[in-house]
Amino acid sequence: MIAVVSPAKSLDFSTPPATRRHTEPRLLDDSAALAAVMATRSEAEIAALMGISPRLAALNHDRFAAWRPDAAPPDARQAVLAFDGDVYRGLEAPATFGERDFTHAQKTLRILSGLYGLLRPLDLIMPHRLEMGTRLATSRARDLVGFWGRRITDLLREDLAASPGAAVLVDLASREYFAAVDPGLLGARVVTPAFLDEDAHGRPRMVSFHAKRARGAMAGWMVRERVTRLKDLTAFDGLGYRHDPALSAPDGPVFVHPA
Repeated sequence: MIAVVSPAKSLDFSTPPATRRHTEPRLLDDSAALAAVMATRSEAEIAALMGISPRLAALNHDRFAAWRPDAAPPDARQAVLAFDGDVYRGLEAPATFGERDFTHAQKTLRILSGLYGLLRPLDLIMPHRLEMGTRLATSRARDLVGFWGRRITDLLREDLAASPGAAVLVDLASREYFAAVDPGLLGARVVTPAFLDEDAHGRPRMVSFHAKRARGAMAGWMVRERVTRLKDLTAFDGLGYRHDPALSAPDGPVFVHPA
């Protein structure tokens, strides 16, 4: 069983890392090709391509100019410790993972990435921003989903075959990032949990901020509790969420946070 999550725009390269162990991303040749393309773009082109401010465009222009595949700490950091958005605040790897948890996470947790394709938690990354939905034209395709093609799916299929427990992929990623995965070619069942919050009238609805943090919380819980069977997934109760059988489907368990 493997859980997949999205990366984050916010990064943390200053906090002392919770582990010194690290690995090398497995699709670095592809990453280098993308970084080389981005390094040719001007700040104005990056701003237009990503829909970001001139300040952020300048920052990322400099990041791509400095990017290199052989980067080591402190210039590079383990992915699960470098990303610092809502998902990763829910995941809480720096505060709650011990060395055995990092070992288990290497087998059961994956991070989808526009620049790196598919990351293991301890894979080293450099500071960057390149979202999967970016329409970056290359010699290979007109956007990043096309650029990656089957590469991410093929690697996920290999990882699923080697992972402990059931042949199940738990999709805790956003739609933008999971678009780079072809579920029909995985050879595994895909389960997509949903996280809802009750409003003042007791009506469940999706609140993006809370759902992101809940997806991270489930991913971290799966690592710490060594969850490798689908039937155990419904026991998740992080951040006050509880499984709701009435709202759930076999491949779409729903978890509700009471008002």
